[in-house]
Amino acid sequence: METATPVQRRVARPRADALRNRERIVSAAREMFVEFGAEVPFDEIARRAGVGNATVYRNFPDRDALAREVVCSVMDRTSEWIEETLSVDGDAFEALSGFVHFAADERIGALCPMLSANFDQNHPDLVAARDRITELIQRLMSRAREAGQLRPDVEVGDLMIAVSQLTRPLPGTGCQGIDRFVHRHLQLFLDGMRAPARSELPGVAATVEGLRRV
Repeated sequence: METATPVQRRVARPRADALRNRERIVSAAREMFVEFGAEVPFDEIARRAGVGNATVYRNFPDRDALAREVVCSVMDRTSEWIEETLSVDGDAFEALSGFVHFAADERIGALCPMLSANFDQNHPDLVAARDRITELIQRLMSRAREAGQLRPDVEVGDLMIAVSQLTRPLPGTGCQGIDRFVHRHLQLFLDGMRAPARSELPGVAATVEGLRRV
Protein backbone atom coordinates (compact mmCIF):
# COMPACT_ATOMS: atom_id res chain seq x y z
CA MET A 1 0.00 0.00 0.00
CA GLU A 2 1.48 3.31 -1.05
CA THR A 3 1.44 6.32 1.22
CA ALA A 4 0.27 9.52 -0.39
CA THR A 5 2.97 12.15 -0.73
CA PRO A 6 2.10 15.22 1.40
CA VAL A 7 1.20 18.26 -0.62
CA GLN A 8 3.86 20.94 -0.25
CA ARG A 9 2.17 24.23 0.47
CA ARG A 10 3.82 27.53 -0.15
CA VAL A 11 4.03 29.74 2.92
CA ALA A 12 1.97 32.83 2.33
CA ARG A 13 4.11 35.95 2.41
CA PRO A 14 2.70 39.31 3.37
CA ARG A 15 1.95 41.50 0.38
CA ALA A 16 4.23 44.45 -0.18
CA ASP A 17 1.39 46.92 0.30
CA ALA A 18 0.42 45.23 3.58
CA LEU A 19 3.98 45.58 4.87
CA ARG A 20 4.05 49.23 3.80
CA ASN A 21 0.78 49.89 5.60
CA ARG A 22 2.13 48.30 8.79
CA GLU A 23 5.27 50.41 8.62
CA ARG A 24 3.21 53.56 8.05
CA ILE A 25 1.03 52.76 11.05
CA VAL A 26 4.03 52.22 13.31
CA SER A 27 5.69 55.41 12.08
CA ALA A 28 2.50 57.46 12.57
CA ALA A 29 1.90 55.94 16.01
CA ARG A 30 5.45 56.77 17.10
CA GLU A 31 5.02 60.41 16.07
CA MET A 32 1.64 60.74 17.76
CA PHE A 33 2.65 58.93 20.96
CA VAL A 34 5.50 61.43 21.27
CA GLU A 35 3.23 64.41 20.59
CA PHE A 36 0.09 63.44 22.50
CA GLY A 37 0.88 60.45 24.72
CA ALA A 38 -0.06 56.78 24.62
CA GLU A 39 -3.83 57.39 24.75
CA VAL A 40 -4.08 59.01 21.31
CA PRO A 41 -7.17 57.58 19.49
CA PHE A 42 -6.61 54.87 16.91
CA ASP A 43 -8.64 56.78 14.33
CA GLU A 44 -6.20 59.69 14.60
CA ILE A 45 -3.27 57.31 14.07
CA ALA A 46 -5.05 55.79 11.08
CA ARG A 47 -5.70 59.23 9.61
CA ARG A 48 -2.03 60.25 9.89
CA ALA A 49 -0.89 56.92 8.46
CA GLY A 50 -3.30 57.30 5.54
CA VAL A 51 -5.09 54.01 6.19
CA GLY A 52 -8.51 52.97 7.48
CA ASN A 53 -9.31 52.07 11.07
CA ALA A 54 -9.83 48.45 10.04
CA THR A 55 -6.26 48.29 8.73
CA VAL A 56 -4.91 49.46 12.08
CA TYR A 57 -6.93 46.89 14.01
CA ARG A 58 -6.05 44.14 11.54
CA ASN A 59 -2.36 44.71 12.29
CA PHE A 60 -2.67 45.61 15.96
CA PRO A 61 -5.70 44.23 17.84
CA ASP A 62 -5.20 46.46 20.88
CA ARG A 63 -3.24 49.46 22.13
CA ASP A 64 -0.64 47.34 23.93
CA ALA A 65 0.24 45.51 20.71
CA LEU A 66 0.77 48.79 18.85
CA ALA A 67 2.68 50.43 21.70
CA ARG A 68 4.92 47.38 22.02
CA GLU A 69 5.67 47.40 18.30
CA VAL A 70 6.54 51.11 18.42
CA VAL A 71 8.88 50.71 21.40
CA CYS A 72 10.53 47.56 20.00
CA SER A 73 11.05 49.18 16.59
CA VAL A 74 12.83 52.13 18.22
CA MET A 75 15.04 49.83 20.30
CA ASP A 76 15.79 47.63 17.27
CA ARG A 77 16.81 50.62 15.14
CA THR A 78 19.03 51.91 17.94
CA SER A 79 20.59 48.45 18.42
CA GLU A 80 21.38 48.25 14.70
CA TRP A 81 23.07 51.65 14.91
CA ILE A 82 25.20 50.51 17.87
CA GLU A 83 26.16 47.24 16.15
CA GLU A 84 27.30 49.12 13.07
CA THR A 85 29.29 51.54 15.23
CA LEU A 86 30.96 48.72 17.17
CA SER A 87 31.98 47.01 13.93
CA VAL A 88 34.43 49.78 13.04
CA ASP A 89 37.41 51.22 14.86
CA GLY A 90 37.14 54.73 16.13
CA ASP A 91 37.13 56.96 19.16
CA ALA A 92 35.31 55.00 21.88
CA PHE A 93 33.82 57.99 23.66
CA GLU A 94 32.68 59.56 20.41
CA ALA A 95 30.86 56.30 19.65
CA LEU A 96 29.14 56.46 23.05
CA SER A 97 28.24 60.11 22.47
CA GLY A 98 26.87 59.23 19.05
CA PHE A 99 24.58 56.65 20.60
CA VAL A 100 23.21 59.16 23.12
CA HIS A 101 22.38 61.70 20.42
CA PHE A 102 20.91 59.00 18.15
CA ALA A 103 18.70 57.80 21.01
CA ALA A 104 17.49 61.36 21.51
CA ASP A 105 16.51 61.65 17.86
CA GLU A 106 14.60 58.37 18.20
CA ARG A 107 12.57 59.97 21.04
CA ILE A 108 13.39 57.22 23.51
CA GLY A 109 12.70 59.50 26.47
CA ALA A 110 9.24 60.42 25.22
CA LEU A 111 8.34 56.76 24.67
CA CYS A 112 9.49 55.55 28.10
CA PRO A 113 6.26 56.61 29.89
CA MET A 114 4.38 54.17 27.64
CA LEU A 115 5.96 51.28 29.54
CA SER A 116 3.58 51.82 32.44
CA ALA A 117 2.55 49.44 35.18
CA ASN A 118 -0.33 48.22 32.99
CA PHE A 119 2.00 47.37 30.12
CA ASP A 120 3.24 43.76 29.76
CA GLN A 121 6.89 44.27 30.66
CA ASN A 122 7.66 40.58 30.19
CA HIS A 123 6.36 40.11 26.66
CA PRO A 124 9.01 38.04 24.77
CA ASP A 125 9.41 40.64 21.99
CA LEU A 126 9.99 43.44 24.46
CA VAL A 127 12.37 41.39 26.62
CA ALA A 128 14.42 40.37 23.57
CA ALA A 129 14.69 43.94 22.28
CA ARG A 130 15.53 45.29 25.73
CA ASP A 131 18.19 42.64 26.45
CA ARG A 132 19.79 43.21 23.06
CA ILE A 133 20.09 46.98 23.44
CA THR A 134 21.28 46.69 27.06
CA GLU A 135 24.10 44.33 26.09
CA LEU A 136 25.17 46.61 23.24
CA ILE A 137 25.19 49.73 25.43
CA GLN A 138 27.30 47.84 27.97
CA ARG A 139 29.78 47.05 25.20
CA LEU A 140 29.90 50.71 24.16
CA MET A 141 30.54 51.80 27.73
CA SER A 142 33.12 49.07 28.37
CA ARG A 143 35.07 50.11 25.30
CA ALA A 144 35.11 53.75 26.40
CA ARG A 145 36.05 52.74 29.95
CA GLU A 146 38.91 50.51 28.77
CA ALA A 147 40.19 53.40 26.64
CA GLY A 148 40.38 55.52 29.80
CA GLN A 149 37.77 57.94 28.46
CA LEU A 150 34.77 57.06 30.64
CA ARG A 151 34.75 57.66 34.37
CA PRO A 152 34.61 54.34 36.25
CA ASP A 153 31.76 55.19 38.62
CA VAL A 154 28.89 55.22 36.11
CA GLU A 155 26.83 52.28 34.89
CA VAL A 156 24.34 51.59 32.13
CA GLY A 157 21.45 52.54 34.40
CA ASP A 158 22.95 56.00 35.01
CA LEU A 159 23.20 56.57 31.29
CA MET A 160 19.68 55.40 30.51
CA ILE A 161 18.08 57.44 33.29
CA ALA A 162 19.82 60.58 32.07
CA VAL A 163 18.91 59.99 28.43
CA SER A 164 15.30 59.34 29.40
CA GLN A 165 15.01 62.41 31.60
CA LEU A 166 16.85 64.82 29.31
CA THR A 167 14.88 63.83 26.20
CA ARG A 168 11.42 63.64 27.77
CA PRO A 169 9.15 66.62 27.09
CA LEU A 170 8.45 68.75 30.14
CA PRO A 171 4.88 68.58 31.50
CA GLY A 172 2.67 71.18 29.88
CA THR A 173 5.06 71.98 27.04
CA GLY A 174 5.02 71.09 23.37
CA CYS A 175 7.68 68.64 22.20
CA GLN A 176 9.02 71.01 19.58
CA GLY A 177 9.51 73.69 22.24
CA ILE A 178 12.39 71.88 23.92
CA ASP A 179 13.90 70.16 20.89
CA ARG A 180 16.46 72.90 20.41
CA PHE A 181 17.81 72.31 23.93
CA VAL A 182 17.96 68.48 23.99
CA HIS A 183 21.29 67.90 22.24
CA ARG A 184 22.89 70.83 24.07
CA HIS A 185 21.95 69.41 27.47
CA LEU A 186 22.91 65.88 26.46
CA GLN A 187 26.37 67.14 25.53
CA LEU A 188 26.72 68.79 28.95
CA PHE A 189 25.85 65.44 30.52
CA LEU A 190 28.31 63.56 28.30
CA ASP A 191 31.11 65.94 29.20
CA GLY A 192 30.42 65.09 32.85
CA MET A 193 30.92 61.38 32.06
CA ARG A 194 34.40 61.84 30.69
CA ALA A 195 37.46 60.60 32.57
CA PRO A 196 39.23 61.80 34.59
CA ALA A 197 36.34 62.56 36.90
CA ARG A 198 36.26 66.09 38.31
CA SER A 199 34.05 65.24 41.28
CA GLU A 200 32.79 62.38 43.40
CA LEU A 201 29.27 61.27 42.59
CA PRO A 202 26.84 61.00 45.51
CA GLY A 203 24.94 57.76 46.08
CA VAL A 204 25.54 54.57 44.13
CA ALA A 205 25.58 53.80 40.42
CA ALA A 206 22.26 52.81 38.84
CA THR A 207 22.40 49.34 37.32
CA VAL A 208 19.94 47.82 34.89
CA GLU A 209 19.01 45.17 37.46
CA GLY A 210 18.36 47.86 40.06
CA LEU A 211 16.11 49.80 37.70
CA ARG A 212 14.00 46.72 36.98
CA ARG A 213 13.37 46.26 40.70
CA VAL A 214 12.05 49.82 41.09
